[in-house]
Amino acid sequence: MKRKLYVFAALTAVALVLSACGVRYYKFPQYTYAGRPIPPSKFAYRVLASYTSTLSGGLQILDGQRDLRNNIFDANSSYTISGYSGNSPSPILNFPEQVAGYVYAQGDGSLAAIDYGGEKTGGAAATLINRTAVPDGIKVSTDQTMVYSAQETAGQLQVVIRGATQASYSLNLPNVNRVFVNQGNTVVLAMQRNGNNIYRLVKLNSNQAVPPGSVDCQPYQLPVYCLVKVTGSFDRPVGAYFSNDGSQAYILNCGPECGGTTAGVGFLNLSNLTIYNIPTVSPEPNYLSQTVAVPGGVTAALTDGSTLYLSGQQFLADGYWSGNLSTLNLSTKTVTGKYSISDGYHTKMLFGDDNTLWVGSQSCANGERAHQADLGNATQAANYNCLTRFDRSASSVQIVPSVNRNANTTVKYPNQDYNLYYYGDLTGLCWVQSLHKVYTAYGGQIHAFNTSDGSEINNSQITIQGTVLDVAFMDALTNFDN
Repeated sequence: MKRKLYVFAALTAVALVLSACGVRYYKFPQYTYAGRPIPPSKFAYRVLASYTSTLSGGLQILDGQRDLRNNIFDANSSYTISGYSGNSPSPILNFPEQVAGYVYAQGDGSLAAIDYGGEKTGGAAATLINRTAVPDGIKVSTDQTMVYSAQETAGQLQVVIRGATQASYSLNLPNVNRVFVNQGNTVVLAMQRNGNNIYRLVKLNSNQAVPPGSVDCQPYQLPVYCLVKVTGSFDRPVGAYFSNDGSQAYILNCGPECGGTTAGVGFLNLSNLTIYNIPTVSPEPNYLSQTVAVPGGVTAALTDGSTLYLSGQQFLADGYWSGNLSTLNLSTKTVTGKYSISDGYHTKMLFGDDNTLWVGSQSCANGERAHQADLGNATQAANYNCLTRFDRSASSVQIVPSVNRNANTTVKYPNQDYNLYYYGDLTGLCWVQSLHKVYTAYGGQIHAFNTSDGSEINNSQITIQGTVLDVAFMDALTNFDN
């Protein structure tokens, strides 16, 4: 009997030792990356998903490492941004380097600051007077001191200086719907819907006279900010992508896709276009050094420093629009390649693991690929989904998910509309760095994919109740990575 007790005691001791030495699933290193705080959720690879429902909207935190919405020890647990309740929250402005984010709510016009370290809201980031155009109408400077809001309906560009006492200036610019800010918050460019002009923001010195060529200055008495037209020839500009060295802005001329003439990229030198460079003549000199035509179309861009990747659409002879990815050599300023990708209006471009590039678009079921499906084409040329995986090593294209209604191949995880061949608009995209996966807001729900081959990850444990609008990787190494 004593022997049995000794054996039992020994086994119990071993069990206790093994238990004490067991796997710690939510362990962080003693020194975290860049000194970032350990979050309350204990997730090391957090994906932030914004969603809306019949009642309100919210911000859900997902475990991007394990593809779960809960703690592994509690299936009923969930993690959200505490205190947030915006209506139709999108887009998410992601600043992982600053351990912060900002979320604009389309339904109520609010802009909330998000504390990534505490996984809670930091309150209103700014008070916006009118509704902002999305997705490119709202920007926060990298130093988080300024907010810029392009308010198309009101025809105003609101400039907000954040602080204990908010200062706000609303400059009149009809149909303004886009604003772009460089990394150093020294260049601010505004664009109009269906327009061919670009305007820059100018900050005046104290008691300075209105500079020549200003389209508006505010306040009327003792003005602080002015808008000045940028000299140059543009064709339905829809974006400004700033070069890695900060010397140029790549102006994205949408051209025919937006009712213009020629799609292309304009190379705009910025040294004389900062907010502190006050015009002395009107018009100002032309700082547009060159414009390169891009027949494949241009609405979004991304660069690795040597190649500029451009996505857009080209109008075909059969009367349909066709999506393309074009490559432009930044040294020679020449287009070096064009690849057929998802149709639709392209707004999302992101690098991923395995030397991949991911491109997302909206309204994809009305283009050339859907037309090919209607004709009975059973190849991937008739896959009209909105996400493209581009293998930069092989220069090969994959429409994700790889399905075709004429070949009886279907999506693995249908959305609530139970469409077996089409997920819908791609409205959110983020790269979960080093884990070889991307997360998406795809047709109103979370879908995740492996970067190695484009295969879809089971989303049963990461779906969210409601309509998912956007996603962001909260723990990206740099702001540029997402």
